[in-house]
Amino acid sequence: MNGRDLVRSWWSVGVTGAAREPRTVRAAWLRRGADATGPGPRVRARVPGAVREVEPGPGGGVIRFARSELRVLVAVNGAVFWGWDGAGPEPSYTLAGACPEPDPRAELEPDTDGGWRVVAERVTVAVSRHGALEVLTPGGVTLRRDLPPRWWEAEDGGPARWMQRSEVPADARFFGPGGPVEGPRPRDGAHRLGNGVTGTGSAAPVTMPVQLVVADAGTHLLFVDNPWDGTLTLREGAEGAGSGHDRVGTSELRMEGGPVRGWVMAGTPARVLLTWASLAGAPALPPAWAFGHHHVREGAGGEDEVRRVVAGHLERGLPLDAVHLGNGHLDGGRAFTVDQDRFPKLPVLADELRREGVRLVSVVPAAVRAEDRRGEGAFPDLPDARVRYAGQAARGFAGVWHTVDGSVPFGRVDALRLGRAAHEGLRDEVPADERPLVLSPSGWPGSQRYGGVWSGEGAAGWPGLRASLARVVGLGLCGVPFSGPDVVGGGRDGGFELYVRRLQLAAYLPLLRTGAVGPADGGPWGYGAAVLGHARVALGHARVALGERRRLLPYFVTLAHLARRTGAPMVRPVWWPAPEERQLRDCEDAFLLGDALLVAPVLEPGAVRREVRLPRGRWYDTATGRAYEGPAKVLVDAPLERIPVFARAGAALPVRAEDGGTELEVWAPAPGRSGGGLVVPESGDDGDGPEAERYSVTRSGPRVVVRRETEDGAQEPSRPVRVRGLDGTGGQM
Repeated sequence: MNGRDLVRSWWSVGVTGAAREPRTVRAAWLRRGADATGPGPRVRARVPGAVREVEPGPGGGVIRFARSELRVLVAVNGAVFWGWDGAGPEPSYTLAGACPEPDPRAELEPDTDGGWRVVAERVTVAVSRHGALEVLTPGGVTLRRDLPPRWWEAEDGGPARWMQRSEVPADARFFGPGGPVEGPRPRDGAHRLGNGVTGTGSAAPVTMPVQLVVADAGTHLLFVDNPWDGTLTLREGAEGAGSGHDRVGTSELRMEGGPVRGWVMAGTPARVLLTWASLAGAPALPPAWAFGHHHVREGAGGEDEVRRVVAGHLERGLPLDAVHLGNGHLDGGRAFTVDQDRFPKLPVLADELRREGVRLVSVVPAAVRAEDRRGEGAFPDLPDARVRYAGQAARGFAGVWHTVDGSVPFGRVDALRLGRAAHEGLRDEVPADERPLVLSPSGWPGSQRYGGVWSGEGAAGWPGLRASLARVVGLGLCGVPFSGPDVVGGGRDGGFELYVRRLQLAAYLPLLRTGAVGPADGGPWGYGAAVLGHARVALGHARVALGERRRLLPYFVTLAHLARRTGAPMVRPVWWPAPEERQLRDCEDAFLLGDALLVAPVLEPGAVRREVRLPRGRWYDTATGRAYEGPAKVLVDAPLERIPVFARAGAALPVRAEDGGTELEVWAPAPGRSGGGLVVPESGDDGDGPEAERYSVTRSGPRVVVRRETEDGAQEPSRPVRVRGLDGTGGQM
């Protein structure tokens, strides 16, 4: 009788002897597992034990227990480091530089019941006498409690597996950890945090062992600085009704080895992401053209085929800013090569397209194939910080996009190094007034310093559409603001409606890449080959979506500059400005683009209307001009030609004018209210860019007044201003 038979027999005979039978069943299962796998190395479990001694130091100190020691450090930026078994904050793949200096005002001092604590300006860290670590607000409210870790060490040596359980308040909600989960709110259950490529032939998603936890008491971010494989198991809490008890939320992290260390930072969402950016590094600033429309050309055609694709877009009034060449342009599929038969004059082609406003971007496979095309692939010596890409700009490329094949052992930490090699190599080669573009499907915290993330086609069907939105929001909360899915049609996702809805969503995400539509491999007009009779309609809807994207380019550029300076994501959950509003924490079908626009994509087939939850304040439907007062749920039209988009009353955002310049689109504040906005003009350099232009918006009766705020006082705007929301149609001021 095996373990499964024993379970069946247990339920068939009832519960006689119930005090012994559960142990019997468990023993049978354990024996069955041992028989299946064979005897393994003996392991012994270890826990920290009780406090033995304390060594105070700058910003915290070291607490020594019977069988381990814990280092606690509060840095000047407010982040808290913790590390067990002698683990320190360095070396680290994630830190942008040296570990931040300790906060000289934070000291390790005795706490109740034999524990110790560190009191800082933004957070208090309490350590119990057996090693539980508690993070509290300055007012003493618990944000999270990490129980003492447990190690399983093989008697014959080798890495020690470890596990740590944590508790958060009952009202808390988990967000993150980036690519491996459906995000931005991972569901209860286990989520793999792998650091290798798994599966067959698919790109490895970005792994971000980052939790952003939002609760009434405040927001905090946890980063576990360990690149080993692991599993994160989450269970959200529940508040007891009436006199019932609360059930706290729990998080259990199991790692296959590596250090037990991490960082915690607390505050408002904006404060938390600012601290995280100061630790892991500011996001790279993509070039302005990177916020336009990219088209991926995977076919085997040559230079004339690329010209045909570009001409097809321009002739049909479809904006196009970049063409991504896939493996078809490489010589035998080898990285950093060009097929000279099909692309004999690639630099000439690149210059020709650049004059039309279109850049070329090259695919770069992870491995470099041998010269004879028969040998196995070789990998760059990525741990060597001197490794750089060379020659890509000379071939005419303004950027690169990486692919990672599922059959190669390519870890996500190496993906970070690959991004560094690409970014620094291209930066040294492109003209001084330009910035390179680097995209990768994989990476590790810190990858944002070198580029963005393309997540491929993602899952098929309508669930894949919802998951693509969730991934972009989740990555933004992990510090990666520039990301987006590929928009494709035909093939497995042959539905015409789904293709249109994918394109409409992508038009409001930071990265907009389209792929082949049917056999024509050209653009939306190719949908006639995939879905007979829909080519003209698809083209019209694509023209509207891409035209709106082109109109919003100055706003995307401004958001990218702000993301670099503050760490704030470009695409944000609707609770971002008001995390205390619990109902907004559960909203996963809409998002904020910056602080001015709320986008409500259509995520279900056949929908021509949809319900939208609006945060507090006045919001305008940008299509109709109708005003709605939040917080509220509203039912609005969502015809196939557009998705609902709302503008915050009082917002001032930069948009592209009809003459190609930049104008301010101002949405009238509610009577007695005010507003404003920022504009960061494109500078073209690789620095932090020019100063932000600050605008204030006030309303006096039927009149809206817009002023530019400078050190010398308020001035008239130097840009054209268009006020909308007063009469429902907009007008020139």
